[in-house]
Amino acid sequence: MSYIDSNISNHLPNITLDYINDEKKLNSFYNRFNKIENYKNQLNEKINHYNDNFRTVLSNQLEKQYESVTDKSLQIKLIADLKLKNSFTVTTGHQLNLFTGPLYFFYKIIDTIIICKKLKKKYPKYNFIPVFWMASEDHDFDEINYFNYDKKKFSWDISHGGPVGRLKTKGLENVLSEMKNYLDFTDQKELITLFETSYLKHKNLSLATLNLVHSLFGKHGLLILEPDNKHLKKLFSEIIIDELLNNTLNKNILNTNNELNTVFENSYSPQVNSREINLFYIKDNLRARIEKIGDVFSVLDTNISFTQSEIVNEVNNHPERFSPNALLRPVYQEFILPNLAYVGGGSEIAYWLQLKEYFNFKKITFPILSVRSSVLFVSKKQVEKCKKLKMSIIDLFENPVNLKKLYLRKNSKITIDLTIQKNIIKENFSNFYELTKLTDKSFLGAVKAQETKQIKGIENLEKRLIRAEKRVHLDKLLRLINLKNELFPNDSFQERQVNFSTFFNPNEFDFVNVLIKNIDPFKKEFLILEF
Repeated sequence: MSYIDSNISNHLPNITLDYINDEKKLNSFYNRFNKIENYKNQLNEKINHYNDNFRTVLSNQLEKQYESVTDKSLQIKLIADLKLKNSFTVTTGHQLNLFTGPLYFFYKIIDTIIICKKLKKKYPKYNFIPVFWMASEDHDFDEINYFNYDKKKFSWDISHGGPVGRLKTKGLENVLSEMKNYLDFTDQKELITLFETSYLKHKNLSLATLNLVHSLFGKHGLLILEPDNKHLKKLFSEIIIDELLNNTLNKNILNTNNELNTVFENSYSPQVNSREINLFYIKDNLRARIEKIGDVFSVLDTNISFTQSEIVNEVNNHPERFSPNALLRPVYQEFILPNLAYVGGGSEIAYWLQLKEYFNFKKITFPILSVRSSVLFVSKKQVEKCKKLKMSIIDLFENPVNLKKLYLRKNSKITIDLTIQKNIIKENFSNFYELTKLTDKSFLGAVKAQETKQIKGIENLEKRLIRAEKRVHLDKLLRLINLKNELFPNDSFQERQVNFSTFFNPNEFDFVNVLIKNIDPFKKEFLILEF
């Protein structure tokens, strides 16, 4: 196990990097930094701002949502604990990616579980419950309808519309058949069975995902919440109505974006753009934006529209038909849950930082933001390959061009970096400049041109030397780039491309337990795990 500094790994947006570095310029855009000693004040603030009447509704709805789940004795206890005033949650959320999608799905959930374990040890008088918030109302089907195993992409190809959580699981038997044909059934029987029992035995994607995630993490005390729920939305209806009538979120977001622009000297680009109304209208095959045109509230690309009184009545009678967008969804989450912290990826944290002013305005406790862990799994064989090339795994975080240059610097018998020679030329010409100023300033342009010509000549020699050395080291450079591609497929991070099925082998390698033993959500570095 080793770490790479997040400041050089290039896996985080700049604003998130500033956040984990605890840059003072961002302090006013969040509540408390993610240190375990900060959770006591966070907890006290949540006690003062949370409506404990919500606990009974939450508990009752979770009981119903878990009806399809077996082996849930731990979850039954946790659901009952939610009714207690000394129980709090730590939450993460994600899209309903087919078979969990990329590896970071796991890292977010495992961070959430570990934070709760550490909090319980630090503050034993309280209960801390990890929650996975399913993004079941999302409608970006093309982002979630596949997963990668080895070099094979398994896709679920169906016509779609509306919230993905409500999609029938029809067509997934074709994916299962592909898996059986591609995978070794003897070695991967458990993996195939996990897919079959999760997806083919449940009627829609939400139920399938709930059961899949429970199979993977249930024994670690995770609660899974389906937010596409009339009773939970009813708790949130006052904010839905305010969003429709007053556009409060948009006003606050625009103020915050202006402040961030000041902090970043007009170079800030919002992670998510706010709209006047940050809500969708949803039914089984529909999720469309609501826009106010004149005095009419229209559901775009449909013939559905409402007057002001009609849309208020619609919220009161059918709150389940109103779906928060990416900016309002965090508000829904923090409003209904007794939540202390949110675990998110770098881009998620970036848009949470746009929300603090709105939370203050609504007197909702802004959660502690925990940037999810990042992990690179490296086999012993891959480590040995790296050592034979006299390189380190950390070197592989460089882009291919820089990686080749780094290899040559480390392994070439000649000096390819001619920076010293270029500096000598620059120093000599600085003396020429002084001499020219004392004689005839009109020669300055000619001297400058000659300096540029000579430096250009050195640079061309440098490039030719590098090309010559690449030919000498061609075989090893190819092996190095192949190794880079193994660990960074498609020139991207492993955690964004590879599915957990690549490492799923319960008899030899307990993937989840290995992560739980090695991940520390309070460390900021990128974790490299050897297996």
